Amino acid sequence: MCRWRIFLLPGMFTVLLGGCATRQPSDPCATFFTPYPDHYSSTERTAHNVAFLDAMVFYRAGEHDKAVEALSLYTRSKGSNSIALLYLANSLLAVGKPFEAELQLDHLEKSRLKGTVDENEWYTLLCWVCSGQIERAVPEAQRIGSLKQHTYAEQARALAEALDQ
Repeated sequence: MCRWRIFLLPGMFTVLLGGCATRQPSDPCATFFTPYPDHYSSTERTAHNVAFLDAMVFYRAGEHDKAVEALSLYTRSKGSNSIALLYLANSLLAVGKPFEAELQLDHLEKSRLKGTVDENEWYTLLCWVCSGQIERAVPEAQRIGSLKQHTYAEQARALAEALDQ
């Protein structure tokens, strides 16, 4: 008559343990970082861009460790395209090197390349998040999120909300 109680005990124990388990907050770096899209896959190869396009093959395949190596070599070469710094920074973020990624974004910001302000701000913000500089990241995420014309305003608002919890 009491046998059925024995079968209920493991189930009740599991429910109790599940109810007591603490939830780990999700990693905002993993949640919000998505590598910048490759806009060069259909670019015609020339003598001047072959090293960049070869590096982008690794980037496109998600082989960011190899992309870091190839893009690093390319960005140190004379006459390299400054946009490679953005892709290098993204690969560095992908392999868990946010401080090195931020340095590349600083170089990009100082370059004369136009049209990358939004990307530079967003990925710099992600460098701060991925390096644990949350107190620095929150106000920047809020600032970007408040801008109507910023490419990453929606993502920044979501990030600010996630960091504020």
